[in-house]
Amino acid sequence: MLRVAVVGSGPSGVYTAEALVGQRTGPEVAVDVLDRLPCPYGLVRYGVAPDHEKIKSLQGALRKVLEHPRIRFLGNVEVGPALTPADLLGMYHAVVYCVGAATDRRLGVPGEDLPGSYSATRFVSWYSAHPDEPPDGFALQARSAVVIGVGNVAVDVARVLARGAEELRHTDVPDAALRSLAASEVRDVHMVGRRGPSQAKFTTKELRELGALADADVVVHEEELALDPAYADPGGLPAAARRNVEVLRGWADRPPGGRSRRIHLRFFLRPAELTAGPDGRVGAARFVRTAPDGRGGVMDTAGGEEIGAQLVLRSVGYRGVPIPGLPFDPVRAVVPNEAGRVLQDAAASPGEYVAGWIKRGPTGVIGTNRPCAKETAAALLADAPALLSRPVADDPLTALRAAGLRPVAWPGWLAIEAAEAALGHSLDRGTVKIPDWAGLLAAARTAV
Repeated sequence: MLRVAVVGSGPSGVYTAEALVGQRTGPEVAVDVLDRLPCPYGLVRYGVAPDHEKIKSLQGALRKVLEHPRIRFLGNVEVGPALTPADLLGMYHAVVYCVGAATDRRLGVPGEDLPGSYSATRFVSWYSAHPDEPPDGFALQARSAVVIGVGNVAVDVARVLARGAEELRHTDVPDAALRSLAASEVRDVHMVGRRGPSQAKFTTKELRELGALADADVVVHEEELALDPAYADPGGLPAAARRNVEVLRGWADRPPGGRSRRIHLRFFLRPAELTAGPDGRVGAARFVRTAPDGRGGVMDTAGGEEIGAQLVLRSVGYRGVPIPGLPFDPVRAVVPNEAGRVLQDAAASPGEYVAGWIKRGPTGVIGTNRPCAKETAAALLADAPALLSRPVADDPLTALRAAGLRPVAWPGWLAIEAAEAALGHSLDRGTVKIPDWAGLLAAARTAV
């Protein structure tokens, strides 16, 4: 039996486990899917907006994989000082790291760390009940918010800020976040991009959802659309970009409807500085006007603009973080690899592999992780004869416990699910997530 640890239970980790146990020509494989959190599914649980129930339903497909008889979920297991990559290689024939890109890219502008300025990931973690983010982390007393970035995450946070709390009541958003959203004073949300609408990264489906909000107008500046060379004739654009431009053009032609909130979609503005208000918190965002440079990018111009904002959320991409004990490419922010095999000093490191964003960078959609995982699994299985010659622990779970860890196995996760269903029932809602470590681990310990 080839024993493999997959570190990370998001889509890339689950798809890797599925590919390993599903192969028919090599040795039989047993996989332990390890996760730092006591809950599985990674960003599908903690990164998908609560009102995107169709995407969140992917948890059902991931669940079927994790219930395979040769796959074992072990949550509350963190690779770190108490459990190093070298320790894992003593327990398993091979280890596949599927840990994603765990931090945000920074703007690199003055004032970025003022109170009231946050990464969009923190805001997403808050409304998704991630236990690392305090349940009361966002009071939302700002009247104006700026979201820097024009990707799907930026659209998600802008939409949640502009949604009425009652529209989210039927979702699994944690109760503290729902109360904060109900009391929110935010009336204007400015989503700002450095480049033009034809280069925005959001999908048309996500973009159109902004126009379907019950109590929010979408405001688009015609003159900013006209700066984009593709605006007059979008026929040469890829289909997705052309649809985006057409949606934005329709909104630019439509007068505001007098709703209580407004989402302003802004383009060709590069963030230059965040400035403090009288209370020492962020009070405004300063931008430099940009223009197309004729080579597919943008260049600064002499113009600029200041947007008053008491809340700034930065959504300009993700970066992988180093795993102590593994090599790391600080420029690409990935673990150096060849077809998933970890490279140490340009040579394959026996028994160590990567898949997902830590392998290729933060690119693609959820489905992109499947072929990426299959490539890594194929490399690992090709190495199986050499891997099987390595001595490993008789039972890795016993070894993990001996290292001082308290893994949460599948019954513990099912107990968390039951506790979240009971919490929702007590609040006269559907399932409601438990937002803190203590609550999650207490629920897991009720497993029989």
